[in-house]
Order: sequence, then structure tokens, then C-alpha cells
Amino acid sequence: MTFKKIIGKLHLWLGLISGVLVVFLGITGCLLAFEKEIRNLTESYQFVEKQDKPYLPPSQLKAIALKHLDGRPVVGLEYGSPGKAAFAAYYDTVAYTIVAMNPYTGEVLKVRDMTKDFFRIVLKGHFYLWLPPAIGRPIVGSATLVFLIMLISGIVLWWPKNKAAIKQRFSIKWNAKWRRVNYDLHNVLGFYMSWIGIFLAITGLVWAFDWFADATYYTTSGGKKRPPHEHPVSNPKIPGNTDQVADELWAAHLANMSEKESITVFYPFTETDPLEMGVNHRPGTYYKVDYYHYDRYSGEELPATGSYAGGFDEASVADKLVRMNYDIHVGAILGLPGKFLAFFGSLIAASLPVTGFLLWRGRRKKQAKSQVAVGKVILQPVL
Repeated sequence: MTFKKIIGKLHLWLGLISGVLVVFLGITGCLLAFEKEIRNLTESYQFVEKQDKPYLPPSQLKAIALKHLDGRPVVGLEYGSPGKAAFAAYYDTVAYTIVAMNPYTGEVLKVRDMTKDFFRIVLKGHFYLWLPPAIGRPIVGSATLVFLIMLISGIVLWWPKNKAAIKQRFSIKWNAKWRRVNYDLHNVLGFYMSWIGIFLAITGLVWAFDWFADATYYTTSGGKKRPPHEHPVSNPKIPGNTDQVADELWAAHLANMSEKESITVFYPFTETDPLEMGVNHRPGTYYKVDYYHYDRYSGEELPATGSYAGGFDEASVADKLVRMNYDIHVGAILGLPGKFLAFFGSLIAASLPVTGFLLWRGRRKKQAKSQVAVGKVILQPVL
């Protein structure tokens, strides 16, 4: 067998094995691409009337939110730009509840169980197939790895043999029979989306497999190991009030922020956990955040390790890529144009197993008809 025939067989059987999962991941990826925009249109409680007065401090909004969390603590409290609601949240491996409030008045706008949220459900399906993460994560990761191999093998199969074939590889012959149109859809659209799909697949594999995340970090850092995310420790022997410290640090950060930025206060779980602040310089994305850790009693800034420690601009290239992974995956890193690329890339990815299956079935039928025709000729009596 020639090299291209071997690649063709590999491409075919991997496609038949992983096709259903690739379709599912493509469709759910389409839904997640415009999550922020859809939420802005459908969730009116995210917005408040801008007022010419200061926000209520975190301690006051936290006290209000606690009344709606059924005895659970506030884990994070986010203030958006002027005109946006403030959000208090509790979350663990099972529960996730948010309380939306007017940051100027403390009025509760919405209490929502996010485990029943549509996009949250889609995200869990996209990541884990709604299975326990230990089971679903490697299944999705394996399908994504197969998809990456198929993209590479597809490019090899698509590559034209000569100059005469180049034009055909870049255009769809819409006026041809449906089998030819299907062939062109699979080959031409597959080629165009493959360059987007490679980024989608790689960023997906970073979540799916620790070994892949470690290898990616090793490559992009020039041979360094991926550092563990370790929080510094607060000193419980120092007298101090965590809520008061949080209010003071929040006010200090807020004074140096622009109206386009947002800030989140992450409260400690235990008596030795630090108090954390996250200043997002580009709300609507997750990567461009500066993380600060403080002693919860004294307010002293504490050093932290890991990719999510310190300022984004000061982070290494490898650590920046770790932070950017989700926003690259959904296209948000490039703004609205990037989301359109991710959306259409995911949509075409979902279509490829379908058009590929139709190609395979059509060829099988054609081969079967040819064998029947040959059989009839052989069985005809010689006169």
C-alpha cells in the first residue's frame, strides 16, 4: 500500500470510531461560543441603572448574599463595570449558586441555582459527557485526540497531487450531483476548518489530559515543569477582621481601576487560607486577570506560585498560554470575529463525520453494484 492509502485507511476507521462524539462536541462547542452574548440578551438581571454614587463595600453585599445561600459561605464576590450587577457565589464539586445584586443599593435581583443553568449543563456535557469527570474526561479527551489525528491525516489526503487539482481542492461544485457536492463539502470545508480545528483540539486536550498539559507547558516554557498552584498561608495568630481587610484592599484596587475593568474578591475557606483579589482587565474573557493574595488578618501581600499567580503581563509565555486556554478554545481571545471562527469551525467539525460517512457508504454501494455487474457478465452463457 502507498503512504496515502495507509493514511486514507487510518482516516476512515478513526472517523467511523469517533464520529458520533465529534458531532456531539462540535454542536456543544457551537452553543458555548456565544455564551456571553446570549446571556447578555436573555438575563436582564445582569444589568442595573448606573448611579452617581459609590458601590457598597464587599462586607455589606456579602452579608446580604448570605441570607440567600442556605447557610453556605460566599466564595467569590464580583463587581463589574458601572451599569453591571454584582455577583456573589457559592460553589463546590456539587453545588453552585449565585446571588445577583445591585452594587449601589444591595437590592437582590436574582438568586439562581447554576447547576440547572442551560450553558452550565452544556459545558458539563462538552467536558465530561455528563459522566463523573474521572470517566467522562478521558473519553472526551480520547475522541479529541483522534480528531486531531484525523485533521492532520485529512490535510495529507487533501493535498493536491499536481497544479491541475489545486482549483478543485479549494472550491465546491454546487451544480454537480449531490454525491460530488458532498465530496467537496467534506474536502474543501474540512481543509478550511482544519487550521481552526487544530487549535480547538489542542486547547481541548490541555484540559483532558494532564500529560498533554505538562508536555505543552514543557514545550512553550523551554523545558520547564508545569508548576503546581499553591496558595500562600495566612497567619491565624495575627489579630484582624477578614471582612474589614477585604473592604480596604478592594477599595485600594478599585481606586486604580478603569471603568472597563472588573474585580472579584475570593474569600478564604479555612483560617489559614489567604484572601484573594482578581482584577480582570478584559471582562468577558478569563485570561487577562491579575491575581493578588493577602494574609486574611493583616492584609499583607503574600507570594503565590503557579500559572494563576501574579499579574498577567508579568507572567511567562507558558503561564500566559495556560490562562488563555479557554478563551482560545471558544475564540474569545480574538473578540467577536474569533467567536465566529470558533462557531463555524465547530459547526463544520460536527458536519465532517456526517459527510464522511455518506462518502464511505456511497463508495460501498458503488463497489457492491460493480461486483454484481461483473458477476452477471461472468454468468452469461457463451453463444
